[in-house]
Amino acid sequence: MSDNKNSQGRTQKNYHQGDGPPRCLGRPTGPLATTILLCLLLDRASALTLEPTDLPLVEWVPSLHMKFNPRTMELSWDCTENTTYLECVMIHKEKGEVRKKPKSKECHCKFRDYCLHGGVMFMVTVNSTQRPIPEKLVYTNPGGQGTAAQNFSCFIYDATFMNCTWARGPAAPDDVQYFLYIQDSKREREQECPQYIADSGTHVGCHLRDLSGLSFHNYFLVNGTSRTSGIQFFDAILSTKKIEVYSPPGNISVSCNASHCLVAWEPPRTRQALSGRDLQYQLLIRRQNSKEQSGKQLIDVSGDSENKYHFPSPEPRAKHTVRMRTADTRAQRWGAWSAPVEFGSMDPTPGLVHVYVLLVLGTLVCALILGCLLKRFLASETLFPRIPRIKDKWTDGHQTDHQGQLWDGRMAALLDLMSFLIVLTLAFGAQPQPEN
Repeated sequence: MSDNKNSQGRTQKNYHQGDGPPRCLGRPTGPLATTILLCLLLDRASALTLEPTDLPLVEWVPSLHMKFNPRTMELSWDCTENTTYLECVMIHKEKGEVRKKPKSKECHCKFRDYCLHGGVMFMVTVNSTQRPIPEKLVYTNPGGQGTAAQNFSCFIYDATFMNCTWARGPAAPDDVQYFLYIQDSKREREQECPQYIADSGTHVGCHLRDLSGLSFHNYFLVNGTSRTSGIQFFDAILSTKKIEVYSPPGNISVSCNASHCLVAWEPPRTRQALSGRDLQYQLLIRRQNSKEQSGKQLIDVSGDSENKYHFPSPEPRAKHTVRMRTADTRAQRWGAWSAPVEFGSMDPTPGLVHVYVLLVLGTLVCALILGCLLKRFLASETLFPRIPRIKDKWTDGHQTDHQGQLWDGRMAALLDLMSFLIVLTLAFGAQPQPEN
């Protein structure tokens, strides 16, 4: 480095190669600067590491491996140590939330009387050392949408057999085949339909003659198979009381007196014992050979009426028929009508015909008698004419023949009486008779 003087007389230092870079004047150097820089870096690092320490620590809970058996309606999971199970919940689309509390050290819950074709979701709440943690399981209806059986219904007839029917799903393939399985309320016994009803080779119904395996509530499952696509299932829970169609009453009889009739019957045979209040009846009383609606009477009778019904029916009564049917008081589903039971006379008006004959005969007899009397009086007038009276010149113009007038009046009254009787007979015979 050399010193040079400029025009102002100031000394200027020039750096030559090898002398090193220039240093900034006033910058601290040494251990102090290093210590300060290290402190600043440590402060920033501590600020970054404090943020995640504010969050709570969650204990890791292993998967419970939840499983659901639709045949037994049982939800189960793997038991783990150091955990307790608060409750299991089934979220149903129609029933809402259904909660069950498992017993101590049990890892399963059982649900009953719920349909599954709409899909359900299960949830088990595990109580760990920190907080309750739920785990969920979604159970869906596998298969193509619209392939399940539809319009499913079952009815019990005559307390001895049951018919179930259903229809093909709108999106079901041509080779679909359905099968019906029935379980009791406890899901302990299961039976397949013993006799299917087919339509073009596809099962669309079931006929069951042996009802011994049915309980009060039963679970019905219709699933299907196909080679081309999956078939969804349909299930339903039905009460045998609600699906039973009652037979008509037995031993129906009708007895009548001069003014009333009595209909008596016996309760129908039912699968379960029922009281009189559980049943109701309908009576259809109809006049025979009557096409008008006025000839029909539909009568509702309560089941606690001692199986009898009185109604007015004065004599003479035409021939009638009575039929009956039965229904459950709450369901209002009427069964079949019974065979008609006849009562009354075959001739609708037997007594009035006799009256007509007697009136006509009486009128004729009266006419004959009056004719004979008239002829006799005329003959007596001819044989014994009236004696002429002496005319009085003072009263000749004012005397009246009272005897002739009296005779003419009697004859006119008799003729009027005969005419009245004839008209009355004809009018009474043409008058329509009331229906009994």
